[in-house]
Amino acid sequence: MNEIHPAVTKIPRTHENAFFIASSIGMALLVFVGFARTFFLRPWFPDVGYAVASEAIFYIHGALFSAWMILLVAQTSLIRIGRVRFHRRMGIFGAILATSMVVIGIFGSVVAARRPDGFSDMRVPPLQWLAIPFFDMVFFGLFVGLAIAMRRNSQSHKRLMLIATINIIDAAVIRLPLSIILNGPFIMMYLLADVFIVFLIFWDLYSIRRLHPVTLWAGLVTVISQPLRFWIFDTEPWIAFANWTVNILG
Repeated sequence: MNEIHPAVTKIPRTHENAFFIASSIGMALLVFVGFARTFFLRPWFPDVGYAVASEAIFYIHGALFSAWMILLVAQTSLIRIGRVRFHRRMGIFGAILATSMVVIGIFGSVVAARRPDGFSDMRVPPLQWLAIPFFDMVFFGLFVGLAIAMRRNSQSHKRLMLIATINIIDAAVIRLPLSIILNGPFIMMYLLADVFIVFLIFWDLYSIRRLHPVTLWAGLVTVISQPLRFWIFDTEPWIAFANWTVNILG
């Protein structure tokens, strides 16, 4: 498939590369700050208010998700320096990594839901909160899968990878030491993550003078699904499904 709009060629390639590199670095920094006290810099925060997971699976989970953020920055940087062939080779590793993240992410969520006290420092019953990481993984896997399928369309591919990652950074956002997060409604974790979708919208309007179809539809699906996740986790069908999942996979 060819590039979707000739207007994109009017924007210097260096500007386009800079935007996607900056977005990936911004998300990586957000993840680092969000998990600094409970994972990356844990020894320096012995009195942190958040409970720290002791199960081994969460160290694997942290390593996989950290590797994804590093890979995202590396892949955008490889395009910046013209190493397209190596970028494509690394894409194979990325596909395997993303699959592992979905499996470990869902399984780790089930492990947390089975704890007597549920998810760390969450004010929601564990079977209900399980909907949040579960749907994060579903949408992450969906958009990464679409990105792989559309890998020959660079404009669609890079946007799908960006939006896929936006769907998993809420776990870092909710751990930011900010009053608006700690004391505000849970939806704030999504609203702050969605700032990256807003940046992508502005980039599209600047670079191609309209919204790219991926930005429009993947961004819209992501934003609309977020409040729906909080509605779903209160429904009886979800509680029944969550209970079944915990009993089967746990």
